[in-house]
Amino acid sequence: MFNIHRLVEKAQIGNHRAFLKLFSEYEKDIYRAAFVYVKNQADALDVVQETAYRSFKSIKNLKEPKYFKTWLFRIAISCSIDILRKQKKVVPFIPEVQEALLQDEEEDLPLTLSLQDLITLLENEEKDVIILRFYHDYTLKEVAETLEIPLGTAKTILYRALKKLRKEWKGDRSYGK
Repeated sequence: MFNIHRLVEKAQIGNHRAFLKLFSEYEKDIYRAAFVYVKNQADALDVVQETAYRSFKSIKNLKEPKYFKTWLFRIAISCSIDILRKQKKVVPFIPEVQEALLQDEEEDLPLTLSLQDLITLLENEEKDVIILRFYHDYTLKEVAETLEIPLGTAKTILYRALKKLRKEWKGDRSYGK
């Protein structure tokens, strides 16, 4: 393992190689987290690229080198949400063609739901907590720090999300949405 504090300090004074080494250490994890949000390879790669750009541009603002990973994931989550917002603003040009394409895709869908499918049913804050807690093995304290929310709030969001996932998994969609 490398000395993260020293590399962050070097990156903050403009050492490109130090930043590249830091970023490459977490690049795969960022991709995985982004893929869960945006649900396709191209957009996930865009998130990784945008995260690299934003983090490189603002690494001088990072006050505590020990929080580099947390800071980086916060940027990645923000980039993922930005891409999702942009996609919501896109209006299909020919609705009939899109409907035909969607009908063809539905025939190929597996009969069982994957965890990724279930996660799409969650609200963004619930999705953030679930992904950080279970995909990246963060403790609840680390989740709270990453998302800049109180620990009690992180717990509440986690338990609410897990309850929704359990109900959906069992086929009970009685929760309000």
